Amino acid sequence: MTNLAQPDIKNTLALLVGVDFGLPRFDGQLEELGLLAQTAGLSPVARLICKRRAPDAALFIGTGKADEIKQLALQLGVQEILFDQSLSPAQQRNLERHLELPVNDRTLLILEIFGQRARSHEGKLQVELARLQYLSTRLVRRWTHLERQSGGIGMRGGPGETQIELDRRIIGDSIKRTKERLVKVKRQRQTQRRQRARHDTFNISLVGYTNAGKSTLFNTLVKARAYAADQLFATLDTTTRQLYLGELGRVISLSDTVGFIRDLPHGLIDAFQATLQEAVDADLLLHVVDFSSPNYVEQIDEVQHVLAEIGAAGIPQVLVFNKIDRVALEGRPAEMQDVYELDGQPVPRVFLSAQQGDGLVLLRALLANMLQQGQAPEMVDAFPCEP
Repeated sequence: MTNLAQPDIKNTLALLVGVDFGLPRFDGQLEELGLLAQTAGLSPVARLICKRRAPDAALFIGTGKADEIKQLALQLGVQEILFDQSLSPAQQRNLERHLELPVNDRTLLILEIFGQRARSHEGKLQVELARLQYLSTRLVRRWTHLERQSGGIGMRGGPGETQIELDRRIIGDSIKRTKERLVKVKRQRQTQRRQRARHDTFNISLVGYTNAGKSTLFNTLVKARAYAADQLFATLDTTTRQLYLGELGRVISLSDTVGFIRDLPHGLIDAFQATLQEAVDADLLLHVVDFSSPNYVEQIDEVQHVLAEIGAAGIPQVLVFNKIDRVALEGRPAEMQDVYELDGQPVPRVFLSAQQGDGLVLLRALLANMLQQGQAPEMVDAFPCEP
């Protein structure tokens, strides 16, 4: 157990728990879970890591470790327990009874952050759908507020309807209504895409791990004011702008999409299908990577995994290794442009700093060169010279 920074007393104090099952990609320091907790407005005060061969069916971590967590939480005045892995409804319920504290997992934490950050009507609907689908498996009266949204005659159950049956009906009706609203939004987006297609617009989408600097790069390229900050999931809503490439004398369409993260909830991927469709329909993906992160290789793999899930794995990519200004001089590349092997294929790579502006001219020249020659990005033997 390692103590973290002193928390803000105004926020909920949280204890972070991670279980190492010997699988790859385990975050031994729980750094990302801590960042997620802080982004959600919680204050992590300690973290605890344990090892198991397999999850305990009832308590996920076993009785002995649950007792240890309970004692530590009581000692530190913790108000919530956060697990880095997903818990089953039964495990969550049993843990809350055993620990006598609210217990949540990584999935709900991400959903909470998305709920706080969504700004557009579409984004709010997508988050609401993902949250409803998650809570539908956890019938613990966490959505009584939905009764006020339902209205109409016959909403209340008859004398023979149990509370849990009423809960299921309330949340089921809410999921249905939310899906119907998202269908309308999806139609609007399809209309916008058809308009761009008629104008023969080349579409580029920015994708990448959360906090890789996509929005900063987007703002710098198109002189926009999309919200950008050094935090996880700073922006959720897709923004599309026109980018004029003076090197080519042509306008292209550039879209900034939501960032990805390890173990992104499947329900959230499904709910955000309309937003992520911008990436699926793109002619080219600018895959932004945080070059200063020690885990950037794993983060690239996570992005590739999500792209495969949404059907965008076959779209040509250019890797943009961002935040080079945060890398020590001895760790910087000798060449600002080279080739990176991605899923066994050579992919163009550019190093830059979206915040400082270094390497942006090189990126624009590379894009212009690709469009001018009509070459597929996998043909990387005809790079322009660095200006």
